[in-house]
Amino acid sequence: TEFLWQEGHTAHTTEQEAEEEARKMLSVYQDFVEKYLAISVIPGQKTESEKFPGALRTYSIEALMQDGKALQAGTSHNLGQNFARAFNVAFTNAKGAREYAWQTSWGVSTRLIGGLIMSHSDDKGLVLPPLIAPIKIVIIPIWKTEEERTLVFEEARVLKNSFAEIDSECVIDERDYCSPGFKFNEWEKKGVPIRVELGPKDIATKSAVVVRRDTGDKKIVLLNELSAHIGGELNKMQSDMLANSKKFQQENSHSVDDYVEFKKLFSGAPGFVYSH
Repeated sequence: TEFLWQEGHTAHTTEQEAEEEARKMLSVYQDFVEKYLAISVIPGQKTESEKFPGALRTYSIEALMQDGKALQAGTSHNLGQNFARAFNVAFTNAKGAREYAWQTSWGVSTRLIGGLIMSHSDDKGLVLPPLIAPIKIVIIPIWKTEEERTLVFEEARVLKNSFAEIDSECVIDERDYCSPGFKFNEWEKKGVPIRVELGPKDIATKSAVVVRRDTGDKKIVLLNELSAHIGGELNKMQSDMLANSKKFQQENSHSVDDYVEFKKLFSGAPGFVYSH
């Protein structure tokens, strides 16, 4: 009833193999969440009271949301032989003796989508890291007359084809019943990383206006440099979003040695607390 899961289970001949697998999968999750979702996480081992019931050890990656609360973003468990004994999961070893398998279990879920929204979004709506954005670029044609419409759409289609060179999915908003401002707002809500504004005046100067979703920065870029410029901006946006996530995590992490101060921090939205 909770989530859709990506989940895995493995069986091994030794505890060491199982431990290596459990730790490896945690690092796979950390790599994905940081490189693709641009969310900084802290990996570590859960306490005995918080580990998966029946497991030897549970490892998790913890992310900090904008409200100062932690999100468990993925887990990996060294299950030991407990479940193998309970369900009779056994194998014949190299000496011909029967042994119980050493097992692991690991998973992430659609909770990561919630984490993505809570980590990066702003008052305008969703903000998507370029590497996971299904649409990376939206072109907003601007026109008044039918002649201008023909001119602008022709150039927009040329630009869209050029973005294939940087392997970026692009759409042209061809709707004629919405104002440009309405379109800007709608695509901002959807979190598309790059918006290109293109009108007759832009074409006359062989340029276009490029807007980054995360910062709102606007730049006028020559059309013959647009593809290369946007490719660079997409890469920079991806790295900037992770850097901002790390900065937020660091700014909201506290070291506390006093229990009174410890309780004070938890009266609000404290972030991460390091305490012995």
